[in-house]
Amino acid sequence: MADAQIILSYSRNQGIIAIASGEKYASAGKALVESGFQRGEAGVYRLPTEDPDVSRATVAGLVRRAETHGATVTTSSQRFIGDVADDIARLLPGPWEAQVELYSHPVWQGDLVPWLWDSGELARAVQSERIPYAATLTLTEGTSETTLLLAERPGHQLNYLVGAFSPSPFEEGYGDPHAPASIVLPPFPGRAAQVIAERYLPAFDRALHARRTTAVSEALDHIRTEHRTWTAMVASGRYSDATPLSFDALGTATAQFLGTAWGEFLTVADHAPALLARCRPTVTPWPEDAEALAQLASALTDAEAVREDLACGTPLAPAERNARTWPAVETWLTYGESFLRQARAAIPPPRPALTASAPPRALPTAWPAPRR
Repeated sequence: MADAQIILSYSRNQGIIAIASGEKYASAGKALVESGFQRGEAGVYRLPTEDPDVSRATVAGLVRRAETHGATVTTSSQRFIGDVADDIARLLPGPWEAQVELYSHPVWQGDLVPWLWDSGELARAVQSERIPYAATLTLTEGTSETTLLLAERPGHQLNYLVGAFSPSPFEEGYGDPHAPASIVLPPFPGRAAQVIAERYLPAFDRALHARRTTAVSEALDHIRTEHRTWTAMVASGRYSDATPLSFDALGTATAQFLGTAWGEFLTVADHAPALLARCRPTVTPWPEDAEALAQLASALTDAEAVREDLACGTPLAPAERNARTWPAVETWLTYGESFLRQARAAIPPPRPALTASAPPRALPTAWPAPRR
């Protein structure tokens, strides 16, 4: 691929769209500006097409100007990615916001890799194929956990790929075994929105539920391990290497254990509330877990109050902090297994159904192609 490349596509609302790409994308950008293209949001260049003759002459001039800057000009067989994303966003259930993203320099594309939460074709394509642009679709309702990435499918003239970024409060998603697999979308917005709503988003929700459950389980396991070590130390009065434990050292070891336990418990506090909200013990083989879940929810409320005080800078003496945090941790150690079996039996609630459908939209009519 050329060091400087200009990719032309058509937008029904903006006219001819141009995107500068390559390691020397700035040179391609200069050719566009000198030819009469206007640089807009996110670095996308546009050329209005009110007068076809003028547009045709401008594009022809762009080809000559690009040569002087060492850039090549190619035309895309697909509609402008921004139009595609906007159409899908309008049809998906709930308020979605579409935004074009450019990865003009190949290095920028690599920045996507750690954050993509995908076990399918999209993640592989981002790592092995050149993707100079894409679009994000973000659910803007409430505390959104869903941001999708929409890209043209490399090697195919019409299809698209859609996957997801790692949801908050998780960080990077690369290599996560729970990651959902991206799917192939048809070129028609109504059908594409239907596939996302009926296939991809439910799979995303199930994967997120499993990832949250695993995070809580691992945090509780770490706390249990530290608790067993601390309990054995207190009972024996010695370190693990049999060295006698002084009174001051015991206090220090206890403080260290509680500090470690609290750090792990924050993971529980981050993910357990959403899982608890989905638990329905009366429809499981363990209806007696209802009381345990109530105590776990109450413990989370107490822990959240401590976290808010600490976040606001409220001074808490170590003894007070330990007295407020340990009961919550202890409750979760006691009833954690009841929670985990209920969380694993629970299912994410369905998202709103697709309420509108658009008929398949034909590809746009031919637009002025570059010619010498």
